[in-house]
Amino acid sequence: MNDARSTSPEQLGVLLKDAQSVLHQRMDEALRPLDLSVSQYACLHHLHQAPGITASELARRAFVTRQAMSVLLKGLQRQGLVARADEQGPRRERAMTLTSEAEEILQQAGAAVSEVVGLMTAPLDQADRDDLARLLLACRDSLLHG
Repeated sequence: MNDARSTSPEQLGVLLKDAQSVLHQRMDEALRPLDLSVSQYACLHHLHQAPGITASELARRAFVTRQAMSVLLKGLQRQGLVARADEQGPRRERAMTLTSEAEEILQQAGAAVSEVVGLMTAPLDQADRDDLARLLLACRDSLLHG
């Protein structure tokens, strides 16, 4: 990175974590005016993608514990952004759905997040972005299946 030697796996890991940390910080700043955290945005995003998803699956997709997801969902419910189904599903969990207010805020949040990601990837041309996506998917898949 600083010289002609090849980049070590450790350096790559640190760089990836640094980039993720700064991305999270910038997303948090962009979402703050909407009164959302990154975790709340992730929750709303995944509920939008998979309406009726269980809290357990939602926690896995948002990278938080089940307990943390429970707290997030209660907060989002108090804000009027999610509603809990009356009927219990399998394993006695109640599905959560977005309210119309959440759909509106999610559009604004998505635009704010897109701006941040656009800033992050501004130095890259389309071929570089495609390569980055391919390489990150390969790294993720290797960890999942390796």
